[in-house]
Amino acid sequence: MSDSIIVTRDGALARVTFNRPAFLNAMGFEMGRRWRDVAHELTSDDSVGAVILDAAGPAFCAGGDVLEMATSGASGADVTGAAHTIHDGIRTFVESDKPIVAAVQGAVAGGGLGLMLAADYIVAADHAKFVSKYANIGLTPDLGVSTLLPAAVGQRRALQLLLQDLTIDAETALDWGLVTEVVPAAEVAGRAEAVARFWLDNATGAFGQAKRLVRTGAGRSFAENLDDEAASIGARFDTDDARARVAAFAAASAKSRTRPEENPR
Repeated sequence: MSDSIIVTRDGALARVTFNRPAFLNAMGFEMGRRWRDVAHELTSDDSVGAVILDAAGPAFCAGGDVLEMATSGASGADVTGAAHTIHDGIRTFVESDKPIVAAVQGAVAGGGLGLMLAADYIVAADHAKFVSKYANIGLTPDLGVSTLLPAAVGQRRALQLLLQDLTIDAETALDWGLVTEVVPAAEVAGRAEAVARFWLDNATGAFGQAKRLVRTGAGRSFAENLDDEAASIGARFDTDDARARVAAFAAASAKSRTRPEENPR
């Protein structure tokens, strides 16, 4: 089994760790295949309730492994095939009902932006940096960046990041909507786990379906989204978890309604 991406489990919590710190966790050909396989493995496992995406070493992800591309004799067709493989993993995670929180430290560059944005909730260290660098090496966005980046920050800011030699800091990333929270570096891992534990300790299935509805909605018609919402809420209503929560809410509401109103005079 490859150690380029390590998967660990703690009950319903799965942790996916990029593990090429000497290469700033740049995703090479083998790591891309591992990413796809991990995505399919975890999203098809009913015992997984939430996922943490993190990385070993000083950087989160430097994108694709350009050094490997340049020295391996790879052709354009090889690069396209590798991109399709990684895209398969990204799409599988994004379209799944597994909520994902990313713990981001250090640099995020190029395709690393797309891998980070596969997460639904992003906790970034206060020293984190974000940069495109595609055009600097004569390449175009991949790993979902051309779609996920403008969805997060808007088209103008996405183009600003892609068409300029621009690096933004964590506070700017927060202001733009690229990340969800910024915390001191020492607190990133703990905060990301707290987010995941909140999902697991509450209505896990409802959080997962809410994530799926939001993440898949942009690619469908409004009518299709409404149909999916109707089917999803009905399916959730029939679960034991939802029925218990609905009954508790209804009981509390009924109790509050039977209280005599205060005399307004």
